[in-house]
Amino acid sequence: MRFAVRKIICILGLVPCLTLGACAQPAKTLTTETAEVETTPAEDAEATETGSGDEAAAEVEETPPAEEAADNAIFEEGYTVRDLEFSRDGKKIFGKLYMPNGKGPHPLAIMGHGYGANLSMMEGYAKSFAEHGIAGYAFDFIGGGGNIRSDGVTTEMSVLTEADDMIAVLDGMRDVEGIDADNIFLMGGSQGGFVATYAAAKRPADVKALIALYPAYVLQDDAKMRTNNGTAIRDVTNVMGVDIGRIYDEDALSFDIYDVMKDYTGPTLIIHGTVDNVVPYSYSERAAEIMPSAKIIKIEGAGHVFFGADDEYATKCCLEFADEVLGR
Repeated sequence: MRFAVRKIICILGLVPCLTLGACAQPAKTLTTETAEVETTPAEDAEATETGSGDEAAAEVEETPPAEEAADNAIFEEGYTVRDLEFSRDGKKIFGKLYMPNGKGPHPLAIMGHGYGANLSMMEGYAKSFAEHGIAGYAFDFIGGGGNIRSDGVTTEMSVLTEADDMIAVLDGMRDVEGIDADNIFLMGGSQGGFVATYAAAKRPADVKALIALYPAYVLQDDAKMRTNNGTAIRDVTNVMGVDIGRIYDEDALSFDIYDVMKDYTGPTLIIHGTVDNVVPYSYSERAAEIMPSAKIIKIEGAGHVFFGADDEYATKCCLEFADEVLGR
């Protein structure tokens, strides 16, 4: 089954809502809530996690070149899959592009994995999008986690370095043959959802819509607790089995994601389970109130990461959301 691909490397290795029509619901009760729009975030920050905060344009290289892309393509029914690499600050970003068959250009969803994980977490979604006529690019963040094919180690990673990676991919993908540069979605799970939110807010004109699955907006509060509000940051800390460096906590404490996210005004879909014991549902609820065009789908009884009927329902809702955004 498709959802079996998404193995959790660590508990946070996992990933926003418009009117979705009639999604077929699993056995559990699922509800859709419309969030009131607020122009300012709540007073107190509930989460902070990041990277450098710099918005310097990353140098992007495509490997292999677009004209040679077919060389490593694997042909599946309805789509092709090929390796596609970019770079940021001289470091390789490895990913897989799932491209629908048929005449393009095709809309694209760029998909970021969660803390300590790798691109395999998002491949099932990429495949489903490609089967639906929307290209999906799942990639490894630089230093993002275990078994990655991108460069870097976890002690060099933070949410801001990962945001730089996603922006580098966004810029590179705009020049890939067959991609509709005017219809690019950012998507992510858990920490990847946090990163996608940050990147969309920094590049709103280039992002058609945002999808965040169980986004880890809690991670900044976690950093505050772990470091005694920044007074006890260690050079290396093991968090849930992953070694992180000083940069992770320093970047996490350098801004408030709730202040940043309000700058993304495009369509936003947040999907979150009600019994998530890693990222409480309330963090996404607050985000849906702050983001100007966000709605939230609540999956009753679902935890952090979706499986089985919950996973299938979330995928269906993501595709219906994309269709609505694209006017299809």
